[in-house]
Amino acid sequence: MIGRRTALAAALGLAAGCAAPARPAPPAPPGTPPGPTGTPPAARPPAQPTREQVLARYADQSPHAWGTDLPGVRATVPDGALALTFDACGGPGGDGYDAALIGILRRLRVPATLFLNARWVDANPGPAGELAADPLFEIGNHGTAHRPLSVTGRPAYGITGTADPAAAYDEVAGNRAKLTALLGGRAPGWFRSGTAHYDEVALRLVGELGERVAGFAVNADGGATFTPAQVAGEVAAAPPGSVLISHFNHPAAGTAEGYARALPALLDAGRRFVRLSD
Repeated sequence: MIGRRTALAAALGLAAGCAAPARPAPPAPPGTPPGPTGTPPAARPPAQPTREQVLARYADQSPHAWGTDLPGVRATVPDGALALTFDACGGPGGDGYDAALIGILRRLRVPATLFLNARWVDANPGPAGELAADPLFEIGNHGTAHRPLSVTGRPAYGITGTADPAAAYDEVAGNRAKLTALLGGRAPGWFRSGTAHYDEVALRLVGELGERVAGFAVNADGGATFTPAQVAGEVAAAPPGSVLISHFNHPAAGTAEGYARALPALLDAGRRFVRLSD
């Protein structure tokens, strides 16, 4: 596991930044031989548990762990690639859109996973729709109210976590429904909570709702508080296999300029960039 490049100041800055079942294939016409692999029709995906089922299943479960790097949280990618992830947190002071940063990624053809919070989508319907339609980007779930994901209300960076299993369900499922509509019926595959903090019970709940949990190995913009030079330095020094976290909801921050400085040299050096699902 790659060590985190997050000093205390950078960790505190992180807080500042922020489907329908598949139809079986139609029968083959008479006389048509089976395919070479004899592949059966696609299985229906498991039904998402209801809020009531989650309440019943998790009511008596008590968490023992808390943090950003629990088992099951994805902070690395294989084959020495780098996975750029960018959060849009929404809410007061967090509804901006860093079009310059997105423009840099598009110009350099660098893929990324973008985590959208429900409040940001509501405040930016045009950009949200454009990003969802761009195959360069994968859209992830950044929660409904941007809270740490807990079943006990545990806080992170002064932000109160979800109070119980029902609230944790709402935090994930509410924005999952919004993003599924935005994506034309395709549900997001990844979730990152506000502050990227979890307990292990909440992590299991996310999995039941059909999403994997994204963490990070490099905090590249300190919650949109770093200077361009600091951002460029963090990105340039990212170890192979790292998931990087930054933000694209603070256009006045140093994030865009920092990536503009770092990415060309990394591309020239042959570094490969992937989305989390690649």
